[in-house]
Amino acid sequence: MCMLWALNMIVSRMVVGDMAIPPLWFAALRSLIVMLVLLPWLWPIPKSFLRVLLVTFAIGGGGLALMFIGLRDATASAASVVGLASAPITVIFAVIFLGEVVRWRRAAGIALTFVGVTVTIASPQDMQASLGLVVIFASAIVSSLGAVFLKTLELSPMRLQAWSGFSSTAALLPLSFLLETGQVETASAGGWGFAAALIYSALVVSILVHTLYFRMLQTHDVNVLAPLTLMTPVFAVIAGVLINGEQVGLPMLFGGLIALVGVLVILVRPGTSPFKRLFMRSRV
Repeated sequence: MCMLWALNMIVSRMVVGDMAIPPLWFAALRSLIVMLVLLPWLWPIPKSFLRVLLVTFAIGGGGLALMFIGLRDATASAASVVGLASAPITVIFAVIFLGEVVRWRRAAGIALTFVGVTVTIASPQDMQASLGLVVIFASAIVSSLGAVFLKTLELSPMRLQAWSGFSSTAALLPLSFLLETGQVETASAGGWGFAAALIYSALVVSILVHTLYFRMLQTHDVNVLAPLTLMTPVFAVIAGVLINGEQVGLPMLFGGLIALVGVLVILVRPGTSPFKRLFMRSRV
């Protein structure tokens, strides 16, 4: 699952960077495919219709669109490190909206993560790449806000994905035609490469991997599950170097290491083994 997520970051960077596909258009097409494939799961209309639209857009097209915009200028490896900010941001939102109490240990982890992300954002030599990472950070904010309210929705993972496709398509298609140009031309120029990237992003990542992850979120404690996803940025950095030929400097590696330690401090609580708890709960 982590490897597939990491490869999706590489593929997305190729689409909006090398192929120059408009990012909102790419996010809209991905959402449209998800909605069409999962069309039967849109019925019946959920009770909290407006909340479902807002939450599913945040965890879907809202965060993805910002991530794709940022990836036009930022490398996939640096973007994956900045994406680690979603863990402390989610905790902060949980404190604000759910009344969760954060003690000194998790507060220290939040501070460490933000220090590591700040070092990573400041590491590129050109300002344009740093601005792209700032947009990636904004993507983490939007996704984290949606994740906090995800468990308030009484929807199956397939219905969550279906409604995410619907809300994201409804919002992003008009925005793309309003704010972007050359959508059809660049998509046609991308050819089979763009088609394969779109299918991988929509079917493999959105429907298969995300649905599996949402199902695990609903059946397992987030504090148990989240540490297992920390291999995603590690795989993304390795794949970025091997596939895209990205340059990874010491500042980014240092910032990424600090951020990883911070996230571990936030998520792994004293006297617990998240891997053992995940195994035992899965057996039950």
